[in-house]
Amino acid sequence: MRFPKPHALATVLGLALASGAMAQETSDVKFAPGNFGTMVSGKITGQDYIDYRLGANAGQEMFVELSVTDSTGNGTVYFNILPPGSDGVAIYNASMDGNSTTITLPDSGTYAIRVYHMGNDEDSGKTSSFNVDLSIQ
Repeated sequence: MRFPKPHALATVLGLALASGAMAQETSDVKFAPGNFGTMVSGKITGQDYIDYRLGANAGQEMFVELSVTDSTGNGTVYFNILPPGSDGVAIYNASMDGNSTTITLPDSGTYAIRVYHMGNDEDSGKTSSFNVDLSIQ
């Protein structure tokens, strides 16, 4: 019996991990001219998440409110606010603090509002649709 060479196995594992990471979605949020907010809608399944990205300046206030519109599970959908350059560390976590907030932004740059499942909906691959009301003032 022949076993694959270690570097070939590492390549296969790397491709498998990379393909899983690519399943996540990113969407740039743009406000209509003259508006300071918008509503975005989306759908997630299981462990997937969506990052809604938008630029803002330090000192501005960001309002985010998430509402679940439909779910094949319990609708356990939350969001995190990730600051510019974040490696996943959030400055706001809705699963602990609620699905509506207004926060003063500490830095200028591109923020991400990451929408995700938790609990059984995440583990069992349930699908949830949602709306996110966003504004920056």
